[in-house]
Amino acid sequence: MYLLRLDDASEHWNRENWQRMHDMLTAYGIRPIVAIIPHNEDEKLLQYPIDRAYRDTIRAWIDEGWTPALHGYSHKYITKSGGINPVNHYSEFAGVSLNIQREKISRGVEEFKEVVGKEPEVFVAPAHTFDENTLEALRLESNIRVISDTIASDVYYRDDFYFIPQQSGRVRNLWMRLITFCYHPNVETDCSFKEMERFIEKYASRFVPFESLELKKREKGFYDNALSYLYFARRK
Repeated sequence: MYLLRLDDASEHWNRENWQRMHDMLTAYGIRPIVAIIPHNEDEKLLQYPIDRAYRDTIRAWIDEGWTPALHGYSHKYITKSGGINPVNHYSEFAGVSLNIQREKISRGVEEFKEVVGKEPEVFVAPAHTFDENTLEALRLESNIRVISDTIASDVYYRDDFYFIPQQSGRVRNLWMRLITFCYHPNVETDCSFKEMERFIEKYASRFVPFESLELKKREKGFYDNALSYLYFARRK
């Protein structure tokens, strides 16, 4: 099964690219997770002009079956920690005190609700990096119990959370039971769009929406741990 995640939606976005992504996915009946930044302070994203139609657009796409996720708070990296999922060694959350993380999550949830009209069910950490304090902050300040990230072969359960693994930044055939492809529409090129569409045209029937996932309290097993070890060893 394939799951698609689109990161970095905010009122400062590359509207043309996002619309192209939406139109392509709609044509093939694919409903992704869309990671929403509630209070964007990322200078790389602030280069895009404010889209006054952003909120209406996001709500329309959610009505079509897209799953909104809380993508941190400001998307501004303030530490050099990789936390418990060190895909990168910089973070908005990993290495930050519990009190500050609680405030970020609390504010993020409130501002997310203003945009989306409902509470988030899924958390997506900016740069994929978070730590145990992040999990505790989510427990205390939100109803979120699903996290899209970490390396595994399928959904697993740990410390009160369901983890939906995210293994690749581009579409490709992999051998895991559930594979999440993570894209950043703001910066995708014409080549990456075309590569993505060729893959989707061939494998559209394998893509599933978040709502169809069966969230079981499966423990992370030996194969999952080996996969994670090899993934991070390769990144090094």
